[in-house]
Amino acid sequence: MISLQDYLAAGETTISNLLLQNYTKLDLNTNEFMLWLQLYAAHQSGEDFPNLTLIAKAMGSTAEQIYSSLNNLVEKEFVTLETALDANGQQSDRYNLLPAFEKLSRLEEQERFETEEKNDLAAQKKMLKSFEQEFGRPLSPIEYQKIGYWINDDHYSPGLIELALQEAVLNQAYNFKYIETVLQSWEKKNIRSKAQVEEEQRRRKQILLQKDEQNQTEELPKVSLYNWLERKDPDA
Repeated sequence: MISLQDYLAAGETTISNLLLQNYTKLDLNTNEFMLWLQLYAAHQSGEDFPNLTLIAKAMGSTAEQIYSSLNNLVEKEFVTLETALDANGQQSDRYNLLPAFEKLSRLEEQERFETEEKNDLAAQKKMLKSFEQEFGRPLSPIEYQKIGYWINDDHYSPGLIELALQEAVLNQAYNFKYIETVLQSWEKKNIRSKAQVEEEQRRRKQILLQKDEQNQTEELPKVSLYNWLERKDPDA
């Protein structure tokens, strides 16, 4: 039975679950990934160029199989073999394992881009459906082209275009020129999100309320403040 002292002396290997969950997406088979983990464990214990024969024994593989897997890791650019100077100025070889994390980062970025693209496509479909519902008819090819211009050339988000449509509907202006004017007005004010649109609407509403109050004050009739207590009766 292993003792606690032996267990602690063996050290631990810490690895992100992202790598464990995605190594097959990175085009690694299990044997290749296990070899990479063995190299990574050795690196964490301070050994950057471990004995592959010992690793083969630990993995229950032959040296030939390990060297074949290592060659695959190098060809797939998950590991690079480097030569560096040690503290004594002597050359020493080491395995650089950072390329695996760089590949993982690119995979995460690609998946995030694909997710955003899918969400953006869904937002575009929702926005187009809102146009057809509010206009009460299918959009014409020219109108589709105009919306495409807003998205691809002006870089307005589908959500922002839909908010501009709602603004037009509230003002009973069912035309693309009005919607474009709203979008351009927001762009000048650097308004790009729903929260910013709502804040701008609150600001405008507050200004209108202040103007109404001011107009009501100006329209009040002027009443002279006659002091009846000081009235003098001419017959007295």
